[in-house]
Amino acid sequence: MAAILGKKIGMTSIYDENRQAVPCTVIQAGPCFVSQVKTVGADGYDAYQLTIGERKEAKVTKPLRGHYAKAGVVPGYRMTEFRKDIMGGELEEGSPVSVDMFSVGQKVDIRGISKGKGFAGVVKRHNFGGGSRTHGQSDRLRAPGSVGGASDPSRTFKGTKMAGRMGGEAVSVQGLKVMKVIPESNLLVVKGAIPGVKNAYVQIVSSKK
Repeated sequence: MAAILGKKIGMTSIYDENRQAVPCTVIQAGPCFVSQVKTVGADGYDAYQLTIGERKEAKVTKPLRGHYAKAGVVPGYRMTEFRKDIMGGELEEGSPVSVDMFSVGQKVDIRGISKGKGFAGVVKRHNFGGGSRTHGQSDRLRAPGSVGGASDPSRTFKGTKMAGRMGGEAVSVQGLKVMKVIPESNLLVVKGAIPGVKNAYVQIVSSKK
C-alpha cells in the first residue's frame, strides 16, 4: 500500500509497447513530509498527516507555523491525512514521503476537486433530453418540465434534479494505471484523466482493485 499528495501538472501522451499513443496525466507527487503522527491514544485513530510544497512563513498563520515547526518541516500548501494501513510502514514526524513508493504498472485511485462549471441547466447538468418543439413549444427545448405535484403532495421533493451549480465537487477516479515513475523529478505519469484544473492538488492512493 502507498499514498501521497500530488499536484496536477497537465496532460500528455506516451507510446506503449504496441506503438499506440496513450493519453496520460502528469502529476508532481511530492516531495511530501509527515507533519503529524496521529495515534489511537492521543487522537482516537491512527493516521499520518502529510504536507506538500514549500510556502513562505509570512503567508502562514501563527498556529500553523507552530504546527509545522513542531514536526520540523517547512510550511506547505496542503495537508491531508492517510490511515496508517494505507501508507504502510512506520514513519516519524518530519519523515519524507517520495514518489518512488509507486511502481510502473501499478493501479492507483486519485481523488480531487472537479472543475467548476458555474450555473448550468438540467440538460447540461443532468443530461435531460429536453421537451418537444411541436405544438408551439419553441422555447421549452431545454426546460426542466414539471418538478412537483398538484394538491398532493403540494411541494417539491428534496433532491429533485434541477438547474444549479455544477462541478467543484470531490471526485474519485479508480484503477488508473501508472505508466511512468520519475523519482529524480518527483513525477508520476498515470493513464487517463484525473479530476481538477491544472495545479490542483490531488490524493493518490494505491488501488485495492
